[in-house]
Amino acid sequence: QLVESGGGLVQAGGSLTLSCAASGFAFGDYGMGWFRQAPGEEREFVATVTWSGSSKYYADSVNGRFTISRDNAKNTLYLQMNSLKPEDTALYYCASLSGSWGQGTLVTVSS
Repeated sequence: QLVESGGGLVQAGGSLTLSCAASGFAFGDYGMGWFRQAPGEEREFVATVTWSGSSKYYADSVNGRFTISRDNAKNTLYLQMNSLKPEDTALYYCASLSGSWGQGTLVTVSS
């Protein structure tokens, strides 16, 4: 099970940190990722991190502004989002390479 939290309303230029608490599987064995889906749009990749946290990959649209990280001791995935833009408004999901998806947390960025 994956449960996201930390979404909310923020002004453009602001920051938010999303969390994803994992349970029921060996979190530390799997790569993890963040995805997002804006209203009327398809779900898109945001960032991913390997099981160890040593390698991270980002969509071009968020590279340099977002940082993905994980704490395997706490079974938790994070997404630090800085310099937020209105186009970052979306439902943010975490996912495991084991095939699990969370329910999403809504991020709204006002201009």
